[in-house]
Amino acid sequence: MRFDLQQALTHRRALKIISGLTNFDASRVLAVARAADQGKATLVDIAADAQLVRLVRSHTSLPICVSAVDPDAFLAPLAAGADLIEIGNFDAFYAQGLRFEAEEVLALTRRTRALLPTVTLSVTVPHLLALDEQVALAEALVAAGADIIQTEGGTASQPGHGGVLGLIEKAAPTLAAAHALARAVAVPVLCASGLSDVTAPMAIAAGAAGVGVGAAVNRLDNPLAMVAAVRQLRESLETVKAAGPVG
Repeated sequence: MRFDLQQALTHRRALKIISGLTNFDASRVLAVARAADQGKATLVDIAADAQLVRLVRSHTSLPICVSAVDPDAFLAPLAAGADLIEIGNFDAFYAQGLRFEAEEVLALTRRTRALLPTVTLSVTVPHLLALDEQVALAEALVAAGADIIQTEGGTASQPGHGGVLGLIEKAAPTLAAAHALARAVAVPVLCASGLSDVTAPMAIAAGAAGVGVGAAVNRLDNPLAMVAAVRQLRESLETVKAAGPVG
């Protein structure tokens, strides 16, 4: 694992900006990567595509994570300069009626680790599983070689209010998962899906080593607004009193 990423996770301040597993629009992906760089995020997460990796690498020195649900899809992006890999972004498939069960995610992890034994590997635990099932899967994933566990849950919530209360309701499922998983595994837990600058500090307080944010940044059209959103997220994490380093 890259030293800068390891340090951010250890001090519970990692900020991953996500462009999306199904986003292959080079201009949009680059805009997200530039915002992550200029806003001083920790890393950027993009689709597992070699051309996108080369493009992003030419504009930032941040660690590049590539996401996919096919182990073979990681090979070309890693050769192009990606730093770590993510089995996840499952919520990109839920609208299509597809879901990922625990055994399938575990099998993907084992296949990926066998194919790429030394690459830093993050794996998302599907929020469609009951919380106790998420915990059991996270433990199995770590035993199978996962270096980072990521939560999700934003698509599961249906906020009944606007404003700050609505933001908290939106983040509730992933915050609950972060709280449970961070206490179950010894590796860093990244809390992602449905987070904002309001709820990112809550993820750290729940035990997460960092947060992953997509829509709050990549849905914006104005590059300056995207940078501002990343900076606001980073500053929100810095307001959290350290609960002690991970590990």
